[in-house]
Amino acid sequence: MYIPKKFAETDITVLHQFMSANNFAALVTHHDGELLASHLPFMVDTTRGEYGVLVAHLARANPQWKHLTAGSEVMVLFQGAHAYISPSWYEEHPSVPTWNYTAVHAYGLPRLIEDETHIRAMLHDLVDYHEQSRTPAWELNAPDDYMQRQIKAIVAFEIPITRLEGKYKLSQNRSEADQQHVIDALGSSKHPLERQTAALMHDRKQHS
Repeated sequence: MYIPKKFAETDITVLHQFMSANNFAALVTHHDGELLASHLPFMVDTTRGEYGVLVAHLARANPQWKHLTAGSEVMVLFQGAHAYISPSWYEEHPSVPTWNYTAVHAYGLPRLIEDETHIRAMLHDLVDYHEQSRTPAWELNAPDDYMQRQIKAIVAFEIPITRLEGKYKLSQNRSEADQQHVIDALGSSKHPLERQTAALMHDRKQHS
């Protein structure tokens, strides 16, 4: 990913938090001249390895899972808040429109998870993560024969991360006044993503 120095985020803890908060990501693979992508929920295990391990599963009917056995590096794209930036918000002119956004790319060599006990634990962890804010939380306690059929219909895998790239393009190349005008404009928007972008900009200004 092209990352000018002003927009680079290298703090591993920040990147892990970003991936966990935006964990519905795109898995991109390439094998034998074929490029495939699938959008999947990922779990981020920060306790293993230098950069952590990503855990997910595909439908067995999805041919992309065969790419995971090819011994080739894969990429997972995590997208966060983003927003159109109008030049009308700037004090400095002339200016052109741009887009503020946050993204993290993770790379690694995938490996399949074939142990059923491990797969069941992975599925429980995934459900628990997404149910933790719900009251009452739904629990994965289906009958065993049903679970076995579901497990046979998926391919579970993990990706030990070998490289992480983080990009927070949030008007750091503009003046303090222009940055504040952008924050004010996005913060008053009716669109949730624009307000999230404003909050990110405000937070980074406070800690820069």
